[in-house]
Amino acid sequence: MAFSSAAVAQTIDLPEVVVTSPNPIQTAPNSDETGYPGATSQSVAAASSFTSVSVMTSQQGLTRGAASLGDALSTTPGVSSTTFSPVASRPVIRGLGGFRVRTQENGIGSHDMGNLGEDHAVTIDPLVAGSVEVIRGPGTLRYGSQAIGGVVSANNGRIPTVIPPNGVAFEARGGLNSVSGGKDGALLLDAGGGDFALHVDTFKRTAGDYRIPGGIQENSSYASQGYGIGGSHLFKDGFIGVSYQSTATTYFIPGIDSAREKNHIDLLQSKWSSRGEWRLGESGIDTLRYWLGFTDYKHDEIDGLGAATNIGSTFRNRELESRVEVSHLPFSTAFGELTGAAGLQWGRRRLSVKGAQEELLSPARAENLAAFIFEELQLMPALRMQGAVRMERIAIAGTGASFPSSYLPPPDQPSLFAVNRSFLPVSASAGLLYDLPYGMVARVTAQHVERAPDPVELFYKGPHDTPRTFEIGDPTMTLEKADTLEIGLKRGRGDTRFEISAYYTKYQNFIYKNFTGLMCNDSFATCGAPGASFDQIIYSQRDATFMGGEFQLEHDVARLWDGIWGVEAQYDIVRATFADGSYVPKIPPYRLGGGLFYRDPSWSARINLLHAFAQNNLGAFETPTPGYNLLNAEVSYMAKLPTPTFPTELTIGLRGENLLNDSIRFHQSYKKDEVLQPGRNIRLFASVKF
Repeated sequence: MAFSSAAVAQTIDLPEVVVTSPNPIQTAPNSDETGYPGATSQSVAAASSFTSVSVMTSQQGLTRGAASLGDALSTTPGVSSTTFSPVASRPVIRGLGGFRVRTQENGIGSHDMGNLGEDHAVTIDPLVAGSVEVIRGPGTLRYGSQAIGGVVSANNGRIPTVIPPNGVAFEARGGLNSVSGGKDGALLLDAGGGDFALHVDTFKRTAGDYRIPGGIQENSSYASQGYGIGGSHLFKDGFIGVSYQSTATTYFIPGIDSAREKNHIDLLQSKWSSRGEWRLGESGIDTLRYWLGFTDYKHDEIDGLGAATNIGSTFRNRELESRVEVSHLPFSTAFGELTGAAGLQWGRRRLSVKGAQEELLSPARAENLAAFIFEELQLMPALRMQGAVRMERIAIAGTGASFPSSYLPPPDQPSLFAVNRSFLPVSASAGLLYDLPYGMVARVTAQHVERAPDPVELFYKGPHDTPRTFEIGDPTMTLEKADTLEIGLKRGRGDTRFEISAYYTKYQNFIYKNFTGLMCNDSFATCGAPGASFDQIIYSQRDATFMGGEFQLEHDVARLWDGIWGVEAQYDIVRATFADGSYVPKIPPYRLGGGLFYRDPSWSARINLLHAFAQNNLGAFETPTPGYNLLNAEVSYMAKLPTPTFPTELTIGLRGENLLNDSIRFHQSYKKDEVLQPGRNIRLFASVKF
């Protein structure tokens, strides 16, 4: 669930179900966007209400102990995960993943290759991610058409925006788990004085093969470590900062063939980022903001260990991204007060995938330039309107391949040719927000989004070793277009807090991975040969319709001891079909859950049962997936300790996951028929901070 606990005083008032919005028009006070002294905010409630947002706090990230963003967020309503391995598990939002879900930290993309394949890790570790927001709806236009499905945004403070009250703040956090003998830990330090602030963090995690009902899931171990350092110059009306971070991960891929070959991935990423803000408050300009990031990423997909090591594929990505925004001061119009922001975004990528036998992706490049504008109009005291427009120019160059129409040899090799494509996607959104009695807010939003195909979808043409697929792109693909209507109702405060959303999306030229039913090995000449073990996939386009919704509820029932106990519930569903009525593949089943919670100033406890129904709405060559019951429970204690120098806060707790030891398979996982999710797990976690 996306709710956070609060201390109990005379009355109980939990944080809103939908919290800090990354909307450029308004930003909540003390969030990562405006966390320094003197930051301003206009109509925060409106900002958080136009877009559907779920949040995972840093404390929840510690409690859950997941090694990937996908697993950490997978019980959030409307969010599931690819679950390829404990590290390689990417978020799936409303049935959409890959190139339609943007992962970012501190406003800049993660710049890994997680969206190129389900076996690839997102390089944002939940242990040091800070707060993580899942953003859906019109606010995603701020980040580009590749966020058509949503944005997963981490705010880790590596570019500090505030000096700690005592000049220094330190936190140590970590945990142990029983299901894999896993250990994780992180150290975070913030310090500063005068007009300079510093942040340093480091983390490490290791785990063996995890246990499943009746045995061990072989080849599922991992080891990961990283660090980040950043500094900022703070001045009266803003800040400017820079950071550097490095991540190194080795993780093994579960599965029958993968375990036999000891298939694993070695990943290394380094990243420079900069961010700044200047609040003018004059000449019609409210604030100037910028974001800048450069990343060098590489991973090897490896079979064997020691002297028997064989590198099957090497993935490389060098990426530069920048964004500038200007928000204007509010001004009156004949229809009401208008606030807004406009901006430019520019990015460039250089990527390639070299294979031991064939190149999956010859060197390709992509460059994009975009302009966007957001405006909000206060029509009446209870009625607000928001609109956004984004225009992009995307240039892509690479090597295309022409295969026979049967996708079988002969010829044994496709013909290759140079490709230069340019796309001009235009996207727009509009929404109305109306304040209702009893603290409820109703919203309706509509958006049209256009997405250019990624170089991978255009130019893939060979074996992908780790997922054991032979993937073929289509260099003639056109823009993917989506029209969405969404309605929502929420109540973020009081004894009963809830949010409900329902959406309908019509896609034109929806891009998807089309399983042909043919098998290949490590070259096109082997496609259709007896004994081949790689699934052949063709990137294809068809019209499609997605519809669904999410619901979540918390209700404070009564006072108990020094706190409050209550009940919670959640539900989500997505149904996706092509124009002919057949089902889109890899769509998660609908889920229903509920539980009990208790909280007071020191203790917090929760038990929750989430039931996923069987998925029998199958795409081509899919198999049914049985339902499951996921029972989780947790209890934690927080104490403030008196110390001579700094106040110290200690938190310690236990979390039980899959306490029924159910056999869990995720339908959206490409290896769900041969890989089970972890069995019963007990996690001990703790943090200390001052």
